[in-house]
Amino acid sequence: MIELTRLNGNRLAVNSNLILCAESTPDTLLTMVTGDKLIVRESLAEVADRMVACSARILAQAARQSRGGPVRASGAALSALASGDAVKAAETAKHEAMDEESESMMRRRGA
Repeated sequence: MIELTRLNGNRLAVNSNLILCAESTPDTLLTMVTGDKLIVRESLAEVADRMVACSARILAQAARQSRGGPVRASGAALSALASGDAVKAAETAKHEAMDEESESMMRRRGA
């Protein structure tokens, strides 16, 4: 979850995995996978940074809770995590998950 601020000043927590897209219009407009739209005070860059940081926290927590460390992380993700670059580790893990999902889809299609 990431904390954001509505235009009226109310704080809210948003599941960043449910954000379909974010755009600057000039306010930051978030479109959720449900079709709901949220306008927030934070800039587009701030929202993106918070989303990456949230992914990094999740990855770091999973690594701490796993007995053998991150089981499915690549050498690049592990190196980034070990160097303390949690943001890079999260980005690497996210790209790997997307690549793995693409490969899985291709196998199911018989390609």
